[in-house]
Amino acid sequence: MICGLSQSSVRGTGKTAFLIHRKVTIGMKEKTFKKISIFLFLLPALLLFIGVLIYPIIMSVCYSFYDLRSVSTTGMQWCGLDNYKELFTSGSISFWRALGNSLLLAALSVFIQLPLALGLALMLGKGIKGERAYLSIYFLPVLISTVVIGQLWRKIYNPDYGILNAVLSLLGINNVMPNGGWLGNEASALWCVFIPTLWQYVGYHMLLMYAGVRSVSPELREAAKLDGATDAQVDWYVVIPVIKPIIKVSVIFAVTGSLKSFDLIYVLTNGGPYHATEVPSTLMINMLFLRNRYGMGSTIAVMLILLCFAFALLINWAFKEKDIYGKKEHVE
Repeated sequence: MICGLSQSSVRGTGKTAFLIHRKVTIGMKEKTFKKISIFLFLLPALLLFIGVLIYPIIMSVCYSFYDLRSVSTTGMQWCGLDNYKELFTSGSISFWRALGNSLLLAALSVFIQLPLALGLALMLGKGIKGERAYLSIYFLPVLISTVVIGQLWRKIYNPDYGILNAVLSLLGINNVMPNGGWLGNEASALWCVFIPTLWQYVGYHMLLMYAGVRSVSPELREAAKLDGATDAQVDWYVVIPVIKPIIKVSVIFAVTGSLKSFDLIYVLTNGGPYHATEVPSTLMINMLFLRNRYGMGSTIAVMLILLCFAFALLINWAFKEKDIYGKKEHVE
């Protein structure tokens, strides 16, 4: 009897262990299958990311150490850091002037474009009449091709039949166009390039900030108004601190976009006159396709990547808030 019970217990225990082992095995197989399925679904995007972004960056870094004068890599010669030295010291390349123009565009974007976008977002976020229509109108230039915008503003700035001179004449403002035209004068060309940039992207930043403004809790606004705060004080002390992470993103986009700016400047001035609107991107194209200096062009591309990455880190650090001990903490 006792032996019989013991055998039954042993059989039951063995069967239970077998079932548990079977469930664990099936569960492991399902997890493995899910992981393989996820990897297979991500594989096309991963290959595209590597082929379009990672591989070109690696090859640009490699080519920047060579004196490459043609598309073919058979005749390239190792030159070490000579391309970087020439980039920073040669007056014929004008890298520092191009970088200065990009930094000026970045400063104008941060201190003119973004405050204007923030003001529009705060105004529209209060639910004014025709809110949706204004959003569509301000965002419309973002949807237009940059090449089209460049051609449009070339017509506006045209010294013979441009609408800018016509409007100034109607207002009684004559003889203000600089010598060589708006885009042909060294003093005015860069400012004339910035105005279309401002017009095109102010709606983009406004929409980002508008989404943040609309997400602010109405209870916070009502509490501030009950304490006697005006609309301006509510915006300054309540709304803007809440949307600070979005403002940080806009600042990063504005700065890195200015450093990478190419198409609008290429259409309007092609970096001229006399390098007055030259930026690193147009300089890179000049080195690659006009001077056939592919090694130097790769060097400029590497510097662009490093600059964008460095400024992104710097802006992210600048937007960190201090805790009660004076240490910086990350803004979520």
